Amino acid sequence: MVYDDEKHSDGLVKVASNGNGRSVTNVPVAEIETADDFLEAAAIGTEREHTLTFREALRLYPGAFFWAIAVSFTIVMDGFDLSIISSFMAYPEFAKKFGDHHPGKNPEYLISTKWNVTLSNVGIIGNFFGLTAMGILTPIYGHRVVMMGTLLLMVAFNFLPFFAPNIEVLTAGQALQGVTVGLFGIMGSVYASEVAPLPLRGFLTSFVNICWVIGQIIFAGVLVGLTPMHSEWAYRIPLGLVWFWPIPLFAVAYYCPDSPYWCVAKGKYALAEKNLHRLSSGSTDDEIRRSLAMFVHTNKLEKAQSKNASIWECFKGTNLRRTEIACMVLSSQAWCGQVFAYGSTYFFIIAGFNADNAYKLNFGSTAVAFVGTVGAWILMVYFGRRPLIIWGYTAMTICLILVGGLAFKDTQGALWAQAALTVLWLFFYSLGMGPQTFSLASEVSATRLRPQTLALGRFSYHLARLITNTVQPYLINPESANLKGKTALVWVGTSVINIIWCWFRMPETKGITYAEMDILFEKKTPAWKFKSTQVDVIDDRHD
Repeated sequence: MVYDDEKHSDGLVKVASNGNGRSVTNVPVAEIETADDFLEAAAIGTEREHTLTFREALRLYPGAFFWAIAVSFTIVMDGFDLSIISSFMAYPEFAKKFGDHHPGKNPEYLISTKWNVTLSNVGIIGNFFGLTAMGILTPIYGHRVVMMGTLLLMVAFNFLPFFAPNIEVLTAGQALQGVTVGLFGIMGSVYASEVAPLPLRGFLTSFVNICWVIGQIIFAGVLVGLTPMHSEWAYRIPLGLVWFWPIPLFAVAYYCPDSPYWCVAKGKYALAEKNLHRLSSGSTDDEIRRSLAMFVHTNKLEKAQSKNASIWECFKGTNLRRTEIACMVLSSQAWCGQVFAYGSTYFFIIAGFNADNAYKLNFGSTAVAFVGTVGAWILMVYFGRRPLIIWGYTAMTICLILVGGLAFKDTQGALWAQAALTVLWLFFYSLGMGPQTFSLASEVSATRLRPQTLALGRFSYHLARLITNTVQPYLINPESANLKGKTALVWVGTSVINIIWCWFRMPETKGITYAEMDILFEKKTPAWKFKSTQVDVIDDRHD
């Protein structure tokens, strides 16, 4: 493997030196690749990433920490949007407005299975278009511009669901809002993965999960407070809150620095250096230059693997394996029983809880998810991504088996036990799979193809959601199969398949730089050996 068609007789990748003793620290930034010590500087930059502790990284990279968290708050909208329709399905005033009347039944008003499926899925279909646009537009215009445009569209599109006179208009509004959520649904992880130093990367790329939970906590709290309200404002107020988020998020997008990796890929080395100073104000000028050399070297390695940064490159060479991993780990969030156990208000009501208790249970479960995600930040420091995903997935599957088994007992005690197990399922999800899959998918993709790879990964997640959201109402609705808690056993089967895939195909990414990751994939290293395999980003041979 070489870049720019340069290869010395010993087979090692080199950059031509002009012999003038020019250093990366004193050459014009546009000529950094021609410096005599370019490769040495890249190696020093890589070694510095490995030697930094978490506390040192916080001190040296305060800007990266702040901006990665600020941009990640865009996914609050995703968590909020995901909760809206799933929670509204059993919401009394929403069901009265858009559902069918069933006198003498509990609940008395119910959204039909057909419209339940339609409302659950049109947003996902919109997500497909949004994700496609994100994968195309982000490499061209950068994260900032795409975020600002998307937020403006969100404000405009929200008028349809807010003022919807019937279920058809509501459906159209959901589809359009799905486009905007798709555009920035994974933006936080993409941005964080490109601005964060190695010690902070796991924390910051997984921070999107807590933002997702925050969105659901806010929404669940609003619903609990509005449940006693007997008017259309009981569901219109939550829809109106969508207009609040774009205001602070637009300011974040306007002022945040562009990703240095994106700047390097566009050949804007001076802008990359300027933004590195904003992100790492604790670093010296020389350290900034060496970090820039590392970014440029990584970009050149990846250009050698794929000449064009198009979405089609995600399916070629080593990138195909990376795309498979990103798609599978993100789609596993849907196949694990998320539609059943995550935000399970509808299940609680169908199983026999009254609306008040069901929404209070849902609110409490989101708080459990918050605690689990915070716990995940501590565990990932010691265990990495792979163990937490695999063992967390296993624990979640055991919870589903127990829920399904208890569903064969028609008692109040069994009902409460099922509810407790779904909350425990959510805790394990938030402790392992939820945050770790975001981190792993962000880290495993090539830097030049990260927006495209994560767009495909998120696309696969929404495709899985489209399938699960279509199947779930037919399994659980009283007018359909009416399986109630036995529905959990269906998702046990999909969970077991995914656990087997994770064991054999999902690598560990903790503590591995992007250049090292490039080499590990080029060497076709088995997934379970990623952590133990040693590579040299400068002198390692490539076949």
